Amino acid sequence: MALQYNLSKVYEISENDTDFAHQIVTLFLAEVPEEIASIKMGIEEKDYTRVYTASHKIKPSLDLLGMDIAYEENIQIMSWAKSQGKRKEIIEVYKSLKDRVDLSVKEIKKDFKIHT
Repeated sequence: MALQYNLSKVYEISENDTDFAHQIVTLFLAEVPEEIASIKMGIEEKDYTRVYTASHKIKPSLDLLGMDIAYEENIQIMSWAKSQGKRKEIIEVYKSLKDRVDLSVKEIKKDFKIHT
């Protein structure tokens, strides 16, 4: 049972197409963890452009999967990158976002029986 994500938007726009939902979660699994790692590297290197680009790329996926808190955290990271803030103020937000994504990945793999 999905606790970390919600596919209601996916089913709504696809008229309950389970193949489409599977494609969406597969795309999420392929791209979002990779971009999360890119955000981390960008924060560590104070590469604001990299952070903003990676955050912007995952924004629609977080929204589509109903990950509202992660979505808001991601918006905070994008704003931080845009204003070129101090690194210590964003680290906790990043850690929380990463934890939420990691839990979602684990849950999606279990729910959709994806073994990687």
